[in-house]
Amino acid sequence: MTKPRILCMVDLEPYPDVRAYLEQHADLTVEPSDETRLLELVPDYDAYFGHIHVRVSRAVMERGAPRLKAVASPTTGTDHIDLTACAEYGVEVVCIKTEYDLLRTFTATAELAWGLLISVMRELPAAHGRAVAGHWDRDLFTGHQLRGKTLGILGYGRLGTMVAEYGKAFQMRVIAHDIKPFRADGVESVDFDTLIREADVLSLHIHLTPETERIIGRSEIARMKPGAVLINVSRGALVDEEALVEALEAERLGGAGVDVITDEWSDNLENHP
Repeated sequence: MTKPRILCMVDLEPYPDVRAYLEQHADLTVEPSDETRLLELVPDYDAYFGHIHVRVSRAVMERGAPRLKAVASPTTGTDHIDLTACAEYGVEVVCIKTEYDLLRTFTATAELAWGLLISVMRELPAAHGRAVAGHWDRDLFTGHQLRGKTLGILGYGRLGTMVAEYGKAFQMRVIAHDIKPFRADGVESVDFDTLIREADVLSLHIHLTPETERIIGRSEIARMKPGAVLINVSRGALVDEEALVEALEAERLGGAGVDVITDEWSDNLENHP
């Protein structure tokens, strides 16, 4: 029986066991992440294994039909995949969103959220820049301590619960909002408006869906505390980035720590907010 052909645009060099397994069960081709290359190659493959950096668009489905049967992504989010087009063409989408035992071992994103929070509250990037330039401005970069501040968490799922524990360890008041009711020691369940109004630090831990796109918009930013800090390690499109930039430039907010932006796969980000 002929092995199925898999096109992989995930770097497998750090994972030799994964590569060996795939090569045992399939005819594997590994390519760098590139949307143009994906469109070129996809008609000749039964499955595509790729990361968030390349969009799986309707055009990919059209080019892959009728051979393409599966799209796999080692992510919890699938906003880089046109799920409607996949369904129309009968292509199965596989991700790790429900691999709960595995996901509980992944703490890096929550740790990064806390690293960004500390960096903003203590003004570490600016202080570091000054130190590298030869200045030692201890009084200029005193920053703010976290004890007694209110940490607001939007999305009390896997990552939200981790960040909440960090907040409690730093003796913060922790409040959270989630679409599902929850009870947790040391965490107050609040409505969305209370979360926005009372958080000194607002940390986002929800999936991007049509309902959550720009959930932190101009109105929400205007209702946040003066000097509040926004942390986003989920998806850039959860936030109205132009409104966020305006609030930062006007010093309406105290800072923002993000490792995601909208259209981050774009080749030209020079004009991005």
